[in-house]
Amino acid sequence: MNRKHGPLYGGMESGGTKFVCMVAAGPDDIRGEIKFPTTTPEETIGKAIAFFKVHEPLSALGIATFGPCDLNSASPTYGYITSTPKAGWKNVDMLGIFRRAFDVPIGFDTDVNLAALGEWEWGAGQGLETVIYLTVGTGIGGGGVIHGQMIHGLVHAEMGHIRVPRLDRGSDFAGICPYHGDCLQGLAAGPAIEAKWGKPAEELPPDHPAWQLEARYLSLAINDLICVLSPQRIILGGGVMHQAHLFPMIREEVKRLLNGYIQSPMILERIEEYIVPPALGDRAGVLGALELARKKWNAEREEL
Repeated sequence: MNRKHGPLYGGMESGGTKFVCMVAAGPDDIRGEIKFPTTTPEETIGKAIAFFKVHEPLSALGIATFGPCDLNSASPTYGYITSTPKAGWKNVDMLGIFRRAFDVPIGFDTDVNLAALGEWEWGAGQGLETVIYLTVGTGIGGGGVIHGQMIHGLVHAEMGHIRVPRLDRGSDFAGICPYHGDCLQGLAAGPAIEAKWGKPAEELPPDHPAWQLEARYLSLAINDLICVLSPQRIILGGGVMHQAHLFPMIREEVKRLLNGYIQSPMILERIEEYIVPPALGDRAGVLGALELARKKWNAEREEL
């Protein structure tokens, strides 16, 4: 195996809209990268495998996937995408397909957990113990790192499906989540904005009333995450958060909701350093997948 510049890792971020695949020795030594639309499992996963085959030999792979997915290594469906609303992707054995294609260590986790890991290792979360990453795009999801470990539990965090108060009860918009209707994702994800206002989010001007409503919904969720998990930083990524004018609106609304109860200078005096965009930009997830691959490779070496 080529060790001239150290081991090479493969990282993949599989999203509901697109896949991003990367081969690198680290964030500053990227050897190859490709993006393509998410279509059927057979076509999309096939493109990813073909990309990684071109760059063999690899030391390890990391997979960041949209969910829900099974992260329990003792489960018969470990590594599956499970009850996703993404058409055609329910019960896809994502990890198993890659294990059959590559005889290397493979890590598997949610896209948001791995975005949090990438930011914790190389981005806006460096030097901190507790970081939350919330992505707002085609869907809404959240993950986190606590003391260097990603958040796992009964299944995995589903921050996008927490319930928030309806703020426009005079409207007939019921939300678009197929499971909950008006959960956070059903009210504030990109497709929800389009469904309510009749235009994609990126076509709405900064002074459109959609943004004030969006900021309030996201702030309600962030308020709850602060109270429950007490993160040292909250990172907001995803396509909707490319609307930079949302950040000051969210920061002010979060301060209003907390109403001085959380007595931390980071919130009271420096909230612009507390609620931030990802330092790694749209690469946070795929770089987190690379870091997971590195961790898997190191763990297997230690066991030898």
